[in-house]
Amino acid sequence: MLTTEEIAQIEHEISLVPQRKAACIEALKVVQQHRGWVSDESLKDTATMLGMSAEELDSVATFYNLIFRQPVGRHVILLCDSISCWVMGYEQIRDHLIQKLQIKYGETTPDGRFTLLPNVCLGTCDRAPALMIDDHLYQNVTIEELDDILHHHR
Repeated sequence: MLTTEEIAQIEHEISLVPQRKAACIEALKVVQQHRGWVSDESLKDTATMLGMSAEELDSVATFYNLIFRQPVGRHVILLCDSISCWVMGYEQIRDHLIQKLQIKYGETTPDGRFTLLPNVCLGTCDRAPALMIDDHLYQNVTIEELDDILHHHR
């Protein structure tokens, strides 16, 4: 069940567009902002508000890689694995993260702190390798600074 606050925020997003369905991405973002991810129950409730079927809304949610349909850690690490990042040392960054966090792609640390996900491109190819933690973009990442970057996100 959606909270009163979530409903109000979704209704606000709906008021900004000509059709209810057009607010679907923003509505999903509202739910995720409050819960950290979009559960089946919250997806169904949101779909009802938007006049969509749960299947229609789920197809939108699963298309966008920043809408999480399963629980994630408090901080999500998106590691760019594009060709530019690959050439500039992506594998070393990936291997260090996997060793340091003791998780693989798609997994969350046992303390719920980090989830590690690959990302096709972060749009900063001229400053590769790159990763993003939550809304913080890190460019020209080196192994030497990774521990400090992780420490910054407690």
